[in-house]
Amino acid sequence: MNPYESRPWLNSYSPELSPVIDPVEYESIGRLVDEVCRRFSGRPAFSNLGTVLSFRQINALSDRFAAFLVGELGLTKGDRIVLQMPNLLQYPVAVFGALKAGLVVVNANPLYTAHEMKKVFVDSGAVAIVVLQNFADKLEKIIGETSIEHVVLTDVGDLLPPAKRVVTNFVVKHVQRIVPKHSLKGTIGFREALALGGKHHRVALPEVSRDDTALLQYTGGTTGGTKAAVVTHLNLMSNQAQMLAPMRLRLDEGKETVIAALPMYHIFCLTVNCLAFFNFGAHNVLITNPRDTAGLTKTIAKTTPGVLILVSTLAASLLDRADFKALDFSRVKLTVAGGMALRGSTAKAWKDATGNDVLEGYGLTEASPVVSVNPTWKPPRVGTIGLPLPSTDIELRDDDGAVVPLGEPGELCVRGPQVMQGYWNQPEPTAEVLKDGWLLTGDVATMSEDGYITIVDRKKDLIVVSGFNVYPSEVEEVAMAHPKVKDAGVVGVSDEHSGEAVVLFAVKADDSLTEDELRTYLKSELAGYKRPKRIVFKADLPKSNVGKVLRRELRELLEEE
Repeated sequence: MNPYESRPWLNSYSPELSPVIDPVEYESIGRLVDEVCRRFSGRPAFSNLGTVLSFRQINALSDRFAAFLVGELGLTKGDRIVLQMPNLLQYPVAVFGALKAGLVVVNANPLYTAHEMKKVFVDSGAVAIVVLQNFADKLEKIIGETSIEHVVLTDVGDLLPPAKRVVTNFVVKHVQRIVPKHSLKGTIGFREALALGGKHHRVALPEVSRDDTALLQYTGGTTGGTKAAVVTHLNLMSNQAQMLAPMRLRLDEGKETVIAALPMYHIFCLTVNCLAFFNFGAHNVLITNPRDTAGLTKTIAKTTPGVLILVSTLAASLLDRADFKALDFSRVKLTVAGGMALRGSTAKAWKDATGNDVLEGYGLTEASPVVSVNPTWKPPRVGTIGLPLPSTDIELRDDDGAVVPLGEPGELCVRGPQVMQGYWNQPEPTAEVLKDGWLLTGDVATMSEDGYITIVDRKKDLIVVSGFNVYPSEVEEVAMAHPKVKDAGVVGVSDEHSGEAVVLFAVKADDSLTEDELRTYLKSELAGYKRPKRIVFKADLPKSNVGKVLRRELRELLEEE
């Protein structure tokens, strides 16, 4: 008998939590946005840098942006549009507008180098981009090698009140000097785009269905290499409903304030904050720079949130601040850590300092992304990733695909309405991870008799740095593109600040190669979180009989030091 067919986790569910979600009532995310904004009309929807936009304003602005995309740019259903910006008010306006216009959103990390941007833009076939002015210089370097025809540039303060907008944009450009010069031609400003959209208010937007693609969300996948998960409107709407189900047991609809400290270009924050809590009528406080823990602490003090969404490393950084620990946490109902594994020591310290438990869950881009979470109706079981969400099936399987008994380790396999459609234009990798409706995650886990899941082995070589996935093969490939590098191997090591850190082992092809030279090169090719914290030069690397670098032995070399 398959021990998972009986869904043992249901025995740990609250009697108030249904094992399945209701059928999704909206035909598309655009329809969801329209209805949610009608229901919560004048309430605050998103705020950033001290400025609040109501649900009514978000709907009107996203309608204008959709009309601009269709009426002014002539984009058609299925065209891909890149969004590349941190958490600003422009993001929900742009993402909702693009989805209302029937476009496919391609989220791009602002930390990407020009090299990384090019790979994503070319692979997706994007024809338009909304990019923060701060990153336009990188776009200029590679735009000629992509299919991008339309560039919408935005400045940090574009949706702030007039006086504040002028001051903010002046400070960013001329005081902080974090807007590099560029010479991009034929661009349109974000505010101009909204004005033009207002002139096209009668334009007919395409019919969008729940089965249409909403996102191409880039990830290394479960096997590494650049690939995009194809995520539909139904995938996202299902997952936000699955997430909201346990949240409703602890929170009050239309009355919560939520700190969104993870970036919304990351699918966790996109689904949890931009969709689920938005649908719940919550006020999402967008944090543009979570590394500024002093500013974040002041924002928390001012907004008195009921919910905090963060990553384990950010929680640890906040706990280092005396002014944070001095805050009044009496209104905090829920703290959720996503994006990376939660350290037990951080969970305990957070509880001691705030009186609030941190709920850890588990997800991956291929599942839109949330699969499981610790209960909201009783204390979490620290060290586990909690219970499967409603309408989610789990099986743990051995190397032969056979289901293992409860308590035994096996590959975590997921089935549910949140599972992606496949990888964009990559049928072979898709076939490797999607089998008979099941998503094979590559993670090894155990399940207790009462349904709690514990990850016992991460995807073999995946490195998680401050919540961002780093795939060793990508870093190795970039390193070996340097003419003085003959061979490379990459592993992750534990790091108290970022959870894990990257270590690069390199074999020189030219003895003149120095660490500084290699670091300078890697800085131009890799986002900061992907760069090695340590570089180790070796005469050769341990390899298998088919020539594959044995990363396990590289880890052993570090342990021997």
